[in-house]
Amino acid sequence: MLKTPAYAAPSANAPLAPYAIERRQPGPHDVLIDILYCGVCHSDIHQARDEWGGSIFPMVPGHEIVGRIAQVGNRVEQWRAGDTVGVGCFVDSCRVCEACRDGEEQYCENGANFTYNSREKDGKTPTYGGYSSRITVDEGYVLRIPAGIPLDRAAPLLCAGITTYSPLRRFGVQAGQQVAVVGLGGLGHMGVKLAKAMGAKVTVLSHSPSKRDDALRLGADDFVATRDAVAFADHAGRFDFILDTVSAGHDYNAYLGLLRRDGTMVLVGMPEPTALSAGALIMGRRRLSGSLIGGIRETQEMLDFCAEHGVAADVELIAMQDINDAYERMLKSDVRYRFVIDMASLKG
Repeated sequence: MLKTPAYAAPSANAPLAPYAIERRQPGPHDVLIDILYCGVCHSDIHQARDEWGGSIFPMVPGHEIVGRIAQVGNRVEQWRAGDTVGVGCFVDSCRVCEACRDGEEQYCENGANFTYNSREKDGKTPTYGGYSSRITVDEGYVLRIPAGIPLDRAAPLLCAGITTYSPLRRFGVQAGQQVAVVGLGGLGHMGVKLAKAMGAKVTVLSHSPSKRDDALRLGADDFVATRDAVAFADHAGRFDFILDTVSAGHDYNAYLGLLRRDGTMVLVGMPEPTALSAGALIMGRRRLSGSLIGGIRETQEMLDFCAEHGVAADVELIAMQDINDAYERMLKSDVRYRFVIDMASLKG
């Protein structure tokens, strides 16, 4: 086993603190990755504070991992030491169910093995995430980071990027279509960039009028302050597709009314349950769907798309030792738009 420095949440009520974990020695099909950067996702907070229940402590969060391969197993063929790679939200799956065979491992019918707060294939060993100096991963769950994407800005693509890319692709967003992005946070800012790169006409819908300038800077064509009832009503029936990135509770019915006939609204946040009017769907043959990250093949496609179109996350680089302050700032929406940990700070 490889003793590895990390930061962990010892319990739901305790701040993250230095913690030593053990990584397995690379097996025949494993790669050992020296972690350079790890993005900070809002779900890290939810799980570290056991807000969704079932958290496994001590917990080492982090599923937006970028690093370089230090060692490969003796049967690894597609990777070499020195390759720049990423690891996203899961590190294994059953590989035999219909979802896995379709390249949608995130929907594994036998339960994907998530990068942290989960169990290894043995069903016993806890998984530890990217708030650490290195990680051992099966070669099939590793992603190539294309040249041209700054490595710190690539890290959030492995969650925020694929979370927004997948539904845009899955539901066939095309050049010239009208797309609305609800919310302008870590997910929303990536949704704007990706939809714009696909050629869509993009409108940001936000309750914060102060985000107008940032929305336009990120590439949006229009901005609507949702508390402006007149402006909101003026957009009724306008959009082909709505990407809803908001995790706070809100009224889906009002947004469904902004869709054109046969329009689609997709939820990628995790809001509390809310009442849904069947009429909002029936009158216009509208659809409401959800989407969860993406599989390995689609995530690689997303990374290649970002490299081709010059898309990367807007980030604020932090030291590992500042993670607890970063969590508090995230809860106040005080980040533009994703914190990324420089793992050199952990080694130092």
